[in-house]
Amino acid sequence: MELRFTEEEIAFRQEVRAFIRGNLPAKTLERMRLGYPPTKSDVVTWQRILNKKGWATYKWPQEYGGQAWSPTMRMIFQDENMLAHAPEVNSFNITMIGPVLIQFGTPEQKERFIAPTANLDIWWCQGFSEPGSGSDLASLKTSAVLDGDHYVVNGQKIWTSTAHHADWIFALVRTNPQARKPQEGISFLLIDMKTPGITVRPIISIDGSHHFNEVFFDDVRVPVTQRVYEENKGWDVAKFLLGNERTGIARLGKSMARLEDIRELSPHLRNHGAPLLDDKLQRERVASLEIRAKALEITQLRVVAKMMQQSDGKPDPFSSLLKIKGGELGQDTSELIMDAVGPLAMPQWAKELDLLNRESGENEPPIGPDYAGFAAGPYLMHRASSIAGGTTEIQKNILNKAVLRL
Repeated sequence: MELRFTEEEIAFRQEVRAFIRGNLPAKTLERMRLGYPPTKSDVVTWQRILNKKGWATYKWPQEYGGQAWSPTMRMIFQDENMLAHAPEVNSFNITMIGPVLIQFGTPEQKERFIAPTANLDIWWCQGFSEPGSGSDLASLKTSAVLDGDHYVVNGQKIWTSTAHHADWIFALVRTNPQARKPQEGISFLLIDMKTPGITVRPIISIDGSHHFNEVFFDDVRVPVTQRVYEENKGWDVAKFLLGNERTGIARLGKSMARLEDIRELSPHLRNHGAPLLDDKLQRERVASLEIRAKALEITQLRVVAKMMQQSDGKPDPFSSLLKIKGGELGQDTSELIMDAVGPLAMPQWAKELDLLNRESGENEPPIGPDYAGFAAGPYLMHRASSIAGGTTEIQKNILNKAVLRL
């Protein structure tokens, strides 16, 4: 198995780097280099730049605007985008609902949604998790009762990322509460967020940011034409979607970018008056994380190489290992920076205040140096990476069953 990049792949990496360097808006780059989350405008602008290039939908079939890239080239693109501190494409649009509509959508649904989804003219969010229905998603209770040519939806979703930005939500709902198995009574609906009866309530996370939400449905009427695939067959759609969500789950580029950040920060940091990197334990800690990042990169290449040998398009169960180890590396690299800057790290609200002062022209002095201000937010948010996208325990169960055959 060849785990080295070919000359073509090395040239492709350089092409991606040059394009990002020449096209990423300077204001967006500066925000994200300092650790601020991208604004909605940042994401929309960058995705439209990529879409014009034909790169936003790189995973889609070519007839729908995709690229004939190998899995290795896809991995290179994802990593380089993260390394460059560029916003990621909206995964709900590109990785989730786009492929679902291509695979299961009616001609009318494709005509209506595919192009606006690619260009982020429609911002989607995902309505899956509910209170009490997270890892056990099939236990969901949000109901959809058929009433003529509409479904009447009642229930609640939680941890709905970017619902406050979204124009539409794709949601799993229960259409047959008497089904023999809970998975057999679920349907997949596309719901306009402006429909009467929908309420979005923010969930402020530990870093002070607003990313998650609760979404409530009270007698929300959804046309039957907005159901994807057959009634009570939504679980098949969900499995397909979640398989696509597993790709790029290691988020290696983000961890590598943090290691690069600590190398850039180190000359400015002191430990008892001496340069931080004069500390033997600090050097060992950085070296250990760099070794782990390289090991994860090689493991990711192995998974990619195996994908290239498969023709069924199914995700490799080893992607669960990438998720576990990628999450751990993300936690540990963010903790490294947090420890390095120490008390100079600031909570999210203080960072945002600094940014607002700079953008408004106020002469208020910054609360702390820019290089330290990004540390707290990623550190706090990464505590949840062992839960988001499938808990570590679930990933280990997948590896036990599908890889170790236990």
